[in-house]
Amino acid sequence: MAPSFGRSISFPLSPARASRPRAAAYHVRSVSLPCRSHPLLAHLCTHIAAVRSWVAAPASPSTGLAHLDALHAALSELLLLPEARSALHHGSAIAACLLDGFLLLADAHQGFQETVVELWAHAAEAQAALRRRDDARLASAVRSLRRAEKELARLAASVRSAAKFPTPSASRSAAEVEVSGALAEAVAATACASAAVFSAVESVSSAATSALASKKTMTSSFMSLVKSAKAASDDEKGVPSLERLDEVDACVAEIQSAIDKVFRTILHIRVALLNIQTETCC
Repeated sequence: MAPSFGRSISFPLSPARASRPRAAAYHVRSVSLPCRSHPLLAHLCTHIAAVRSWVAAPASPSTGLAHLDALHAALSELLLLPEARSALHHGSAIAACLLDGFLLLADAHQGFQETVVELWAHAAEAQAALRRRDDARLASAVRSLRRAEKELARLAASVRSAAKFPTPSASRSAAEVEVSGALAEAVAATACASAAVFSAVESVSSAATSALASKKTMTSSFMSLVKSAKAASDDEKGVPSLERLDEVDACVAEIQSAIDKVFRTILHIRVALLNIQTETCC
């Protein structure tokens, strides 16, 4: 059990607020984000805002994963505070939802990790089939890529449910309500960003399979019987498809290590939550 140091669960006031008259110090704090009551809480809110900003205009999946990693690092630091631990001890509903949310996130990211590995293998198979003009092998690779894309879409849809949380009880202290709200917002932001990352990878693969399935790039049995002069034209038509597959390969290579890192941080946070709930040392 973690030792108690007798610290108050109220957050220290900022210098600006400390200089106000005593009557103003009792003004009820808003539970809306961003919050500035404690440096670590403010730090977490900053990363939540960064994640939300990326989700609003998602660029590369690697950038989204980097934001998630930074958010989880800030969340891990916040969970070390007595105020956060007290909020989770007293708010069993919030603690239970956090545990359920991170379990769902862990499952989704594990599935994402496995699907990305499969996607990479199928893309390599499609590249080899396209270069060798192996119609049957190429068609099989395309079907496998599409199955992986459907799995990514399913994971993106399922992970969004991790963002559902109960409203903090009004009977609890302002500090606990504020911390609980920030924790819930962090999980919601993680869920939204995870879904966006999954969808971004799916889009890269989908662009490749669409190019492969088009009449201009898929070779038919009839095309294999045309004159050799037509072969050169076919090679030129296959270039866009190879380029799209190269994009899939580059995307996976760029995010592979980050996927594992984010997955491990999710597991670490869930273990920390379990330790808090059972009142053991992290």
